[in-house]
Amino acid sequence: MIDKDYYEILGVTRSATQEEIKKAYRKMALKYHPDRNPDNKEAEEKFKEASEAYEVLSDPEKRQIYDQFGHEGLRGTGFTGFRGFEDIFSSFGDIFGDFFGFGGRPRSGPIRGDDLRYDLEISFEEAAFGKEVELEIPRTVKCEACGGSGAKPGTRPIPCPACGGRGQVTRSQGFFSISTTCPTCQGTGQIIPEPCSACQGTGRVKQKRKVSLKIPAGVDTGSRLRLRGEGEAGGRGGPPGDLYVVIHVTPHESFERNGDDIFCKIPISFTTASLGGKIEVPTLDGSETIQIKRGTQSGEVFRLKGKGFPRLQGYGRGDEIIQVTVSVPKKLTKRQEELLREFAAIEGDNISSSNTRGEKGFFKKMWN
Repeated sequence: MIDKDYYEILGVTRSATQEEIKKAYRKMALKYHPDRNPDNKEAEEKFKEASEAYEVLSDPEKRQIYDQFGHEGLRGTGFTGFRGFEDIFSSFGDIFGDFFGFGGRPRSGPIRGDDLRYDLEISFEEAAFGKEVELEIPRTVKCEACGGSGAKPGTRPIPCPACGGRGQVTRSQGFFSISTTCPTCQGTGQIIPEPCSACQGTGRVKQKRKVSLKIPAGVDTGSRLRLRGEGEAGGRGGPPGDLYVVIHVTPHESFERNGDDIFCKIPISFTTASLGGKIEVPTLDGSETIQIKRGTQSGEVFRLKGKGFPRLQGYGRGDEIIQVTVSVPKKLTKRQEELLREFAAIEGDNISSSNTRGEKGFFKKMWN
């Protein structure tokens, strides 16, 4: 037994709570544990001191004796100080399990079920306005025959004979004794002598379940929608996991999306571009009429406010941006060509008579 002040070793005051003592010991155990400090005698000694201090101060009776009579009082109780790593792992399994993955308690508690992923393809319009769909999801659910225990109805699991129900087996390596997960029961501390025939002892069975999903307006490719409790069934009475639906939006033949705005190109005739006029354009809500001003150039844009996608994380909608492109006719009637040549002459353009119809320099100039 060491004679140093246990409170000083753990760095806590004499009025420290049990939670403060435990927290201080965790910190020291992590720092000085032999597995993290191989062949380091100083670290090993500090680890022993911290473990001995924690064993005393975490026990209300031993702590009271220590506070009144010091180390002499503990000697009268049969306490001999550091008891070796195997005993420490057994006593402090919860602490070492947090840091190093081993301890003395079986993993027999509830286990949360796994999450599931479902990829859903929707149209551009469905992404814009939302939709309610019904999905059929294959997943595991609790076996009704055995109630999720995995044991044949009328029987029950028994303690694992390999580990005595602890869920851990201990092996010695020189000075160290290390506890690891029991390979027979996989750490549960139990085995099933007579498995349930419906689930083969797993406590879960495969089943297809229909779930309803409301797709909010404004989703985009990559959006993830979460359905709580619709994942795989949990183990040993644990809760089920969640279902994550990943959205994939199919491209639209006319629109492209940029955030909450949508973009489209609309061809107009060179006469409309020159003289102005009204044209109809598509929107997500149907056709809209817009005014083209005189002298509109190819590539100019028009904006329709509030005709884009709904804002998923806010209010209102984005805009629709329309880019007009002046369309050049590929074929002209004789009268059309005469009129254009007359117009070219007024403009002072030198039009070669060798140009074939549909490839006139005037149209190239207008296109540029």
